[in-house]
Amino acid sequence: WVPQVLSSTDEIVELYRELSRHPGLKAACLGPDVTTQYGGKYCSLYTEWSQRDLARAENVKFCRQYLIFHDGASVVYSGPAGTCSEIKDELLSRESPSGALKAVLRKVPGKEKKEEKQFLEIWDQNCKVKSIDLTALDKHGTVYDDDHFGCLAWSHSETHLLYVAEKKRPKAESFFQSKAPELGTSSEHVGCPEKADVPLKVGSPCPGVGGVQWGSRGADRVLPQGEQFVYHEDWGEALSKRSVPVLCVMDIEASSISVLEGIPEHLSPGQAFWSPNDTGVVFVGWWPEPFRLGLQHCTNRRSALFYVDLTSGACEPLSGNNMAVWSPRLSPDRCRIIYLENNAFGPHQQCSRLRMYDWYTKQTSTVLADVPRQTWGAFPGIYCSALPGLCWAADSRRLVLDTAQRSQQDIFVVDTVTGATTLLTADTPQGSWSVLTIDRDILVARFSTPSCPHTLVRCCPLPSAQQPLLGLALNLLPTQKVAVLPGAGLEAQVQWVCLQDAPAVPGISWSIHTLQPPPEQEHPQYKGLDFDAILLRPSEGPTTQKHPLVVMPHGGPHSVFTAGWMLYPVALCHMGFAVLLVNYRGSLGFGQDSVYSLPGNVGMQDVRDVQLCVERVLQESSLDPGRVALVGGSHGGFLACHLLGQFPDTYHACVVRNPVVNIASMVAATDIPDWCLTETGLPYTPDTLPDPAQWTEMLHKSPMRYIDRVHLYPHPCPCVPASSAGAEAVPLPQVRAPVLLMLGEDDQRVPPQQGLEYYRALKARGVPTRLLLYPGNGHALAGVEAEADGFMNMALWLVKHLRC
Repeated sequence: WVPQVLSSTDEIVELYRELSRHPGLKAACLGPDVTTQYGGKYCSLYTEWSQRDLARAENVKFCRQYLIFHDGASVVYSGPAGTCSEIKDELLSRESPSGALKAVLRKVPGKEKKEEKQFLEIWDQNCKVKSIDLTALDKHGTVYDDDHFGCLAWSHSETHLLYVAEKKRPKAESFFQSKAPELGTSSEHVGCPEKADVPLKVGSPCPGVGGVQWGSRGADRVLPQGEQFVYHEDWGEALSKRSVPVLCVMDIEASSISVLEGIPEHLSPGQAFWSPNDTGVVFVGWWPEPFRLGLQHCTNRRSALFYVDLTSGACEPLSGNNMAVWSPRLSPDRCRIIYLENNAFGPHQQCSRLRMYDWYTKQTSTVLADVPRQTWGAFPGIYCSALPGLCWAADSRRLVLDTAQRSQQDIFVVDTVTGATTLLTADTPQGSWSVLTIDRDILVARFSTPSCPHTLVRCCPLPSAQQPLLGLALNLLPTQKVAVLPGAGLEAQVQWVCLQDAPAVPGISWSIHTLQPPPEQEHPQYKGLDFDAILLRPSEGPTTQKHPLVVMPHGGPHSVFTAGWMLYPVALCHMGFAVLLVNYRGSLGFGQDSVYSLPGNVGMQDVRDVQLCVERVLQESSLDPGRVALVGGSHGGFLACHLLGQFPDTYHACVVRNPVVNIASMVAATDIPDWCLTETGLPYTPDTLPDPAQWTEMLHKSPMRYIDRVHLYPHPCPCVPASSAGAEAVPLPQVRAPVLLMLGEDDQRVPPQQGLEYYRALKARGVPTRLLLYPGNGHALAGVEAEADGFMNMALWLVKHLRC
């Protein structure tokens, strides 16, 4: 029996509209404890969510607050405090250490088509107490609100705020600019520099003498000529308006803004916070020389941890300068800084090390090293883009973090002294857990599965470290969980208990499958590696029905699908498709050996893994082998195009988003040229100029060469060294399946010329091909309108060409 696949345009629109309403949980913040007149305690739980608004074609942010009543040993009551409300035009917000104040960076649309302004606001528990027009002050450019450089950090004294902004760039004049006549000699007329900002010692109630200058950091009153069209490098995809970051400080009492001098010109500072006792600033500094490379999803960029003293003006490194470091977090007792570290260059994402710097002994230690192989029951390694903003337990010894563990994401508590790790989600259902915050040992986390949208988890402290765990979980759009973090040594007793039941999205079943490549496809250096795939399928109807299959390999290639909520796969599953999410060898969460096994073998090892997984699933599940399609973006699109050419009889339709199709032509246009050589298996240095053999190797591993050529393999499996048997002819028929390409016009990671190159090649050969180009969208095609339109076009393309 062939199942019915949803094919009506109106019905698919309504399905997407309904599923896209599920909001995503982005942040949580716990307020200070309040003691009632009866001796009880409560605190507020503030949560931020993001939801697609299809009518407005934008993502809207909204907040919801909860009251948590507890007696120190357990939660007495927890419930919502009022209804949801939209958060308008907030870019950044941060509670002060005491919880008495809140800082907000807000954008305000300009009047009469003028550029929007940025305001820095201070709120107390009753009203807005400060509002500073940063644009009007003109001390710096736009404030950074991204996750790479951006920060909004309170001083421990709660008298100053620290943030990162674009350096002020003087307006350039034409050589032929008309000069205004000089009317006098006063500073008002001739534009003499204003009085410089007085150097100050942060933490003092009044400005004092210090070694670090606070000023405009090089703002020049003389307008330069011939500089109008000078090229200014940026930090690549999603950071195209980031070029030269500077550290800025707001003096709350004086309502003044200053730019911190003293940072070496060869460093780009970000992720900054105040040092103990507010004597200086700790920051991550990236090397922009000899030129900037893309930072988005690249945790391998040379960087180090630095400290600038506000009295002496000295700037010193706190970590080695030939590594990549990020995500520093100061312990509650202000004695230790924890941060993540990778090797510079190499795979863009990999298993990271957890390092700790002791502020008083000046010693650095490795808390957790990278893990070569993932084994169940042991810590899998750290695979995350950042540590939680607040990750330390109240004892300043333990911290909590989330990491991929094969095809799911789990939460661990780490003892920074012994390096011991304990899984906090051991007895919970499979899924995707991530930490949002921990404050006073109250842990808040997010949970989802492929059939259940985001849920929120909270953990509360016990009066004694020897007491067993008590916990509860409450549901927030649709569910929320709460638990108690036990004392040291008792973490394994953690429990997550639901207070409110919120049913999962019906009609979907899912499972995780583990596969072992055959001996002839083993990597000669990294043998014994396996990989996973997550299979979603409709759960309604007869079990014998043969659903069409949509195969989705992830991008990266060093990323991972975890068993969490994903809009596209869920919507396709509700339409009647089975969806296969493949975590081929090279994915995160399986150990560093798996990551290292892929560079040099892209287009071969990863392609064979996906094909093996598809063939195995078609054999073991009641799916229709005559209706199999490919959907992938970035490196997932690279794999989809490879599979179309290498296994043309398996696939009958294809949809790719910003695919890599020709590594050789991409290397000169992308913001990550190092990716092109590293993943091809070639050495990269900034002064690399590929020779003809290297250009050939990059093309050799690209999907373009599989469109209509016959190739000679030295061995039946290209992952294995050539044998004495000599070359073997392998016919590779041209691509025949219809292909839909979706490209972001502003993509700096995989420029749209890549997709255009593939489009023209297919059109010239008569392959049914369609191309969608989305203006204002980058690599992720994350705009609400582009995302919705992309889904509809994808769904209708699959329905049409899979004969649904």
